[in-house]
This record gives sequence, C-alpha cells and structure tokens, in this order.
Amino acid sequence: MKIKILIPIYNDWKSAFNLLENINSAVLNLKYDFSVIIVNDGSTETRPEISKNLNNIKSVKVLNMKENQGHARCNATGLKYIFEKEEFDYVIPMDGDGEDRPEEIKQLVDNLGYNPNKPVVGERIKRSEGIIFRLCYFFHKIISYTFTGESIKFGNYTCLPKSVVKKMVFEKATWSSFSGSLAKVAKDRASIPSERGIRYFGPSKMSFKNLIIHSLSIISVFKIKVLVRSFFFSIIYLFAINPNISLITLIPILLVIILIFATFIVSAREKLNELNNSLSNISNIDKLI
Repeated sequence: MKIKILIPIYNDWKSAFNLLENINSAVLNLKYDFSVIIVNDGSTETRPEISKNLNNIKSVKVLNMKENQGHARCNATGLKYIFEKEEFDYVIPMDGDGEDRPEEIKQLVDNLGYNPNKPVVGERIKRSEGIIFRLCYFFHKIISYTFTGESIKFGNYTCLPKSVVKKMVFEKATWSSFSGSLAKVAKDRASIPSERGIRYFGPSKMSFKNLIIHSLSIISVFKIKVLVRSFFFSIIYLFAINPNISLITLIPILLVIILIFATFIVSAREKLNELNNSLSNISNIDKLI
C-alpha cells in the first residue's frame, strides 16, 4: 500500500527537515510504502541539503511553486499533482512545522483497517496556543457551526483514500479551504484524537487575522446554507424583539449582513482560484531522495 505525505512549506526548511527525520522514525515499523511530497510555496530561503539518511521513506520530492500561493492552494496543488502524476492509495496532508505530530501517523493508518474507504481525520482534543487564541478559536467554531450546521473539529492532518482525493481535486472549494471542502465532499468520516504539537522552531504563525480568513473560508464553502440559516435566524430574532425595534437591536442583523457579504467575497476569490487550479503554477520539481 502506497501512502503519500503532503507537506506545504514556506521559509521553514529547518522545521521541514526535522519533520522528515521524525516521520522516518514514526513509520519505522509500519508496513506501508511512505513517500513525501513537499510543496515549496515560493520560499526565499535557500534550501539546505538533507544531512541524514531517511531509510524508511521511499522518496522525497519538492514541488517548487512559481510564487507564494498560501497554505490552502499549496495543499490543493499537492493533491492535484499526486492524483494526476503519482501512484498512491492514500494521502496524509500535514503541516511542516511540528504542530501535526508524526507519532500520530500510526493511529491514522491503523484506522484504515476498520475504515479503508473513509477519510480519517485528526480531531483536536488539545491545543498548544495561549488562552486568548483558544478562546477566539472557540468562538470561530461556534460561529461556523451556527451558520453552516457543520461541526468541523479537524484541520489538514488527515488520511485520505484515493476516492476522496479525487473528489477534493474536483471540488473548487479545496483551493480556499481544505477542511471545509473535506466536510462537504465526505460526510462519512472516521476520526482519531489529535493533540496540536508545539512548533519545532519559532512561534505559531496562526494570527487573529489568519483565523478570521480561515473561518470565512470554511463558511464560504457552505454559502447557500449560510443564506438560508441567516434568513431563518434573522426572522426569529426580529419576531422575538418586535415591536421594540431600534438601531441597537438591529446591530446583530447588521453583523449577519456583514458576515454574508464577507462570505461572498471569499467565495468570489474561490472562483478565481478555480480558474488557476492547474499544475502550471509549479516551476520545477526536485527529487531529494
């Protein structure tokens, strides 16, 4: 059975190579063929040479993007490349900074014995960020669930069978939101408990701004649901406060309108991404192993 591990990287080769060593150790006793595809998102740092033998990894390729595209598009490009150019049975996308723990790969692949045709997701049970960010992330999940009806407790760290990779490649939302797209194309999913690890080097790159974009990207995947549920909630709200309508009582409705407007802006960007979802964004491919 052939498993491809997909890792987007931008200017963090030290973490990426550290991750490769840890993956090499984590898959030591697993009876699968593991290969790694790194998507270099237009890094400006010089890539060092691999200094250690990675005996348990069959190959390591680097897809060099022509310019910086962002995390979501790198994942989508990597999936498309693997689907069109590689022989594989499963794909495991994961972050390259250590926050997706390599030791959980065994749990992901062990689950395939019970769920060979289902995607297996790592549902977060513990995070490593500060309390303020965790609080913001909690509100992100509440808002996303309220307006989409989807409880998405996972990120990129998953194990995808080939049939699901095919659906992801042809789903335009994949180019804006990996988790939102997976929730849309694969309702039946298995899961493992997953702890968010600590970055190998430097602080987390997930900021409040990035969290807002992340949230809107997920919500935009289900924009029709957002419209229907927003209309429904607005009617209930107006009915509940009637007849004492004032400018202050209309603030929640205005916030909902702003959310819908922002969602459709993100959706328009998704349409633009769809027009550019070809492998022509890859400048060249390096084989490190």
